[in-house]
Amino acid sequence: MNSSFEYLDIILLAIIAGFIILRLRGILGRRTGHEKKDFRELFIKKTTQNDSEKKVVNLSSSKLDNIAKEQFIKGAKKAYEMIITSFAKGDKKALKPLLNKKIFQNFSDEIDHRKKENLKSELTFVGVKSAEIKNFEKKDNNYTFTVDFVSEIITCKKDKNNNVIEGNPDIIKTVKDVWKFSKNMWSSNPNWYLVETQF
Repeated sequence: MNSSFEYLDIILLAIIAGFIILRLRGILGRRTGHEKKDFRELFIKKTTQNDSEKKVVNLSSSKLDNIAKEQFIKGAKKAYEMIITSFAKGDKKALKPLLNKKIFQNFSDEIDHRKKENLKSELTFVGVKSAEIKNFEKKDNNYTFTVDFVSEIITCKKDKNNNVIEGNPDIIKTVKDVWKFSKNMWSSNPNWYLVETQF
């Protein structure tokens, strides 16, 4: 008789425990619909373990999320404008968080050279006409995008007497650039870095 009650107690306790677990899962796992997708997750959900062995992905056949591509391009356009305008102004502080060490050093040396020669770079950024992802490279946790930019700018370089020695302050120039952006997807730093430029 007592053993029957013990079994009933165990069953009741198991039912109560199960109910509590389900309630906790329902509360803690509930989404409000306002969560923003992490950019890293947009890519990871489309990859497998075997993908870690791949070096270059042809985007025409890849399964990268279109939303992720659009989000990246949107950020790349902003970074492109910020880098170009900050370089023209000689603003190293604005450039540093957007460039890897090698590119930052190259840009910094050119800014120092302009300053030493008393040269002034003037630039008006008209806008990006197009930005297209050409390649996507994955190596371990490092993701690299190669982007073709076509932009319109007005640019010139002046000497210490304010004479134009390069470019034209009255003409809109079409510029084509190929830039590579890279990021360690497991890094807590959200920034993508410019790691290579081709003109």
